Amino acid sequence: MGRLFGTAGIRGRYPDEVGPELAFGVGASVAWVRRARLVVVGGDGRLTTPILKAMASAGAMVAGADVVDAGLVPMPALPWAVVRRGADAGIYITASHNPPTDNGIKVFRPDGAEFTRSEEGEVEDAYFTKSWEPAPWDRVGKLLSGGDLLTQYIAEVADAAAPSGVKAVPRVVVDTANGAASLATPKVLRDIGAEVFTFNANVDGRFPGRYPEPRADVLEPLLPAARALRADVFLAHDGDGDRLAVLDPARGFVKQDRVIALLARWKLSQRGGTVIVSIDVGRAVRDVVESMGGRLKVVRLGKLHEGLLETPDAVMAAEPWKFIDPSWGRWIDGVYQAATIVRIMAEEGKTIGELLAEIPDYPQARVSIRMPKAVRDRVYETASQELISKAPEGAEVTTIDGVRIDYPDGSWLLLRKSGTEPKIRIYGEAPTAEELRRAVEGLKAEIIRLAKELGAEDSAIQVTGSIKP
Repeated sequence: MGRLFGTAGIRGRYPDEVGPELAFGVGASVAWVRRARLVVVGGDGRLTTPILKAMASAGAMVAGADVVDAGLVPMPALPWAVVRRGADAGIYITASHNPPTDNGIKVFRPDGAEFTRSEEGEVEDAYFTKSWEPAPWDRVGKLLSGGDLLTQYIAEVADAAAPSGVKAVPRVVVDTANGAASLATPKVLRDIGAEVFTFNANVDGRFPGRYPEPRADVLEPLLPAARALRADVFLAHDGDGDRLAVLDPARGFVKQDRVIALLARWKLSQRGGTVIVSIDVGRAVRDVVESMGGRLKVVRLGKLHEGLLETPDAVMAAEPWKFIDPSWGRWIDGVYQAATIVRIMAEEGKTIGELLAEIPDYPQARVSIRMPKAVRDRVYETASQELISKAPEGAEVTTIDGVRIDYPDGSWLLLRKSGTEPKIRIYGEAPTAEELRRAVEGLKAEIIRLAKELGAEDSAIQVTGSIKP
């Protein structure tokens, strides 16, 4: 992990970890490293975002770049605007699904992709060495209005995702988490012909409606309301609109692997090629890609954009909650993903449950263990080494991002550190829910034991997530 950047940009608690001075320095460093003439800056609806956005804009202007103020927009609209405006870089202020106390910074290339790790390293070097220089008084940057970027973005998404034929009009519930996607997703879905009902669709940086991470335990209490509305699908965003969760009103939360598999089947039905996925994606995707004659490429979590740079023929890239369709753009776009799922439903005349009946379903675990930062790394190192040492003969060990063990019986476990929070995450699948439960519970108990040995109090250790049969 970099000195500033994690798996999803810069992120942390305001103002101690992500504050005004950092935003100014990053803005100046990005402009300096990119030798930028023009930078687009926007942000989500968090209460601290206007401060950080203003400071990042000021830093870029001090370094000599003109700044287009995109305002309050969903995250995907920022890289879209970078491409449409021909900018040299983009800066977006967000902490995505983190609690409202946090904030962060994401940076984008001229093609709309996120910075690569080497490019993030250049920004870090410029930031820590203060190698950037203020432009002379007559060459400082100007602050430019973004105009009606959001309206243009909505129109282009709706045009790109418009159904080619409609066999049924989907009834859609969309929960935008009081986040920035409230300004876009409901309108896009209505514009492509869906009947739309909204939950938490006013922007409020306190996230009063629900926690902004679109997890099963957060969203499933809302299912009775979706059923009462006779919805065909229930879609839910995080705080800035890059993530999307999918729920079947009749059966509940849909495992992200199955959502990715559904999208992979749709893309591969159009043309062959490579599907890029993150290390934590399971067997459903592999099964579908292989059955469609496609190829699967595995990359680090949070680095789909790097996989796309290496694989020009990729038809899509995805990780849980996130989707990139290169035919639309090289950025993660939850608004476009929501529209694409509704498009598939309309064209095939099926509910989400009917579409997913054709997608494999394996018992799956996604568990997070929060603990103090002071012990997290040491716990992870010990637990990961133990996991490797216990791997049986014939198991496949992958260490590109955490430690993943693929066992001979088709089950797998992945242990990795969160790149955005002080958590250790456990992912896995197994032939039966009981086998998976035993494996995950044993690993979870060992991690908690190690944390306590290193001084973590019971109250400082929090476990979230679940095992889905």
